[in-house]
Order: sequence, then C-alpha cells, then structure tokens
Amino acid sequence: MKHAVDERGYYGKFGGAYIPEMLYPNVEELRLRYLSIMEEESFQKEFQALLKDYVGRPTPLFLAQRLSEKYGSNIYLKREDLCHTGAHKVNNTVGQIILAKKLGKEKIIAETGAGQHGVATATVCALMGMECIVYMGKVDMERQQPNVERMRILGAKVVAAESGSKTLKDATNEAMRHWINHPVDTHYIIGSVVGPHPYPDMVARFQSVISKEIRTQLLESTGKALPTHVIACVGGGSNAAGAFYHFLNEDSVELIAVEAAGKGNDTDESAATTVLGKPGVLHGSKTLLMQTMDGQVIEPYSISAGLDYPGIGPIHAHLCDVGRVDFMSVTDEEAMSSGIEVSRLEGIIPAIETAHAFAVLPKLTLTKDDTVVINLSGRGDKDLETYIQWGKY
Repeated sequence: MKHAVDERGYYGKFGGAYIPEMLYPNVEELRLRYLSIMEEESFQKEFQALLKDYVGRPTPLFLAQRLSEKYGSNIYLKREDLCHTGAHKVNNTVGQIILAKKLGKEKIIAETGAGQHGVATATVCALMGMECIVYMGKVDMERQQPNVERMRILGAKVVAAESGSKTLKDATNEAMRHWINHPVDTHYIIGSVVGPHPYPDMVARFQSVISKEIRTQLLESTGKALPTHVIACVGGGSNAAGAFYHFLNEDSVELIAVEAAGKGNDTDESAATTVLGKPGVLHGSKTLLMQTMDGQVIEPYSISAGLDYPGIGPIHAHLCDVGRVDFMSVTDEEAMSSGIEVSRLEGIIPAIETAHAFAVLPKLTLTKDDTVVINLSGRGDKDLETYIQWGKY
C-alpha cells in the first residue's frame, strides 16, 4: 500500500524507534510479533467478536440532512461517538489488550489526555481482569474529571503527571518511565499513532476498521464506495489514521486533517504542529514537533484536552510532507461554535476534539455533488463543563 510503513518503521523520512536501551526488548518483541499475532485466526475471531458484541460495531454512517442543506453538499457522519465508552479509542484498546494477553503480559499502563483513551483502556482491563495504571496530566484531570472518575470506577489507578504543562505530553513521559522500570510483565497501550515503531502502524491498523466500514456503508447507501472528502481532527492522529486508511490509495478522495490552532497560530497558544513544527524526535519517533531553536519542546495549547499535543503521528507528518492530506487548523472559538452548531442542527453534541473537524466546513468550497464524510470521533459528555464555561449558546 502506498504510504505504508517500511521495514525500518519509517513513513518516508518520519518514524523509526528512538528508545532507551532498557525498552529495546519490549519494543523489539512487539515489532517481531505484532503482525503475526494480528493475523492469527484466534486473534481475529476474538477481536471481531468484541468489536461487534462489545464495542457495538459497525457504527452507523448518518446522513446529516440539516448540515448538508446548510453547506450545500451531502454530509455523512461516521458515528464513532456511539462506540462503547463514547469514542473511537476502544477499537485500539480491544486490539491491544488481546495482543498483550498473547504476549503473556499481566499488567497494562496507558497515557491519556482527554481521558477517552484512559477510559477505553480501563474498560478493556476490567473486561480481561488485568491491572491498569493510567497516567494523566494534572491539568487534564481537572478539566476532564468525569473521565477520571470513570477510570477509577472501572478499577484503574489514575496517576497525575505533575511536570511540564501537566497535560498529554507529560503523561506520556511518565508512562514511558514506568515502562522502562517494568519491562517484563507490563504492556503499554499507546492511544494514538505516536511512539516508536511498531505502535503507529499497529494503532492505525486497529483503527482502520473505521474507513473499511465507511466504504461498505457508502456503497450500500449511495452506490459508490468513495466519498469526495474525508475530514477528521488530529492531535496525535488515531481517529484520522483510521478514517483515512482505506482511502490513502484513492487519489480522487480529498483527505482533510484538522489541527487545533488554539488562540491563533500567530500567538504562542496553539497546537497546530504542521504549521508551527519542524522535524524532531518525540516519544520514540521522528516526526513534526513544536520546538525551540535548540530543540526544546514548546508547550502546546488547545481548549481541547485531546488535541494539545506538541507533535503528530509520523504517518501524518509523512502525509503532510508529500501533500496527500490537506492539513487545516481552527481556533478554539471556531471549534466551540461548530460544536454548538452540530448540536442544534443534528441533535448530536460532539466532543470538542471532533468539533474542530466540523469547523472547517465554512472554509471549504463544496457542491451538491460532493459526498463528505466527517469522522465524529467522540461524544461531548466529557466536555460539558468546558461548553458551560465557554457559555456562548
């Protein structure tokens, strides 16, 4: 497949595995075994059964008639918000927990920003009876308190990251440190298409169920498997990787990734990596990274707890570099306004991450012949307090 990872773990000039020596055995074991395990009949049988009966797949592809009317095109919403736990994240955690079992691991660690990946990890750990520790930035814990309590109810231990900006980057740092100290019995479930190879490829493969279903569902409803546009928000980029996966070779499909511009890309409060970043190494892979002239990570900002990551998955850095995906960015204000618009027009309150994807609709030139699929990656229950504080509705 074009744009697939190579045998060294690179997408073009991005990717690889830049890891401490202590982590080498773990990452190498994953690299050598992940594909063969995922291809086993027993793995696929268990994975597909859980996606169907536990996660609730396939998720609907909904024709949003009022949005379509407003923007003069045919706009479909891929309803990942209807997955068990409220977001696409569970597709990946179900896959990785089965993988961890087959590798003989007994304990699970994870990082989380908005809390959805943490909840999804705690959920599958409860399902499989495995110990779970989730690292979360102290700031994110405060603004995503309902998800913190969900994780605790599910039996997970939530550990606050107190360093740096106390957000997703710092939670990832703490999870990496834990894994270095517990390399034998612990599997690290990374929640996005970031980290050392094979994580970006593995997570993209688990999330590719999204675009696989989109093709099938579009064919059933319209007679054509290919949309004209697929739009998804991007922090690290797992929901976008899943939504784009089975369209990467289809040059007629315009793929649009939407980053968080925070208070504006001309301020020092943004998380638009492809606009503000340059090549560097973060959390085990070479990618685009927001950094100072001497390579220190710049703290990102977004009103969305899931998009304020200073880097981007190496697959997205590559897709940006070669021009296969159009990267756009929207401000807090634009995203929040779009979240309210979707709520009022379609009766669906989106996660603030997802609201960023909707916010590019006014910026596009669409026609009545266009078929646009927006990956509605999560529901807004967790963000009610942020919506309330914003207050403009």
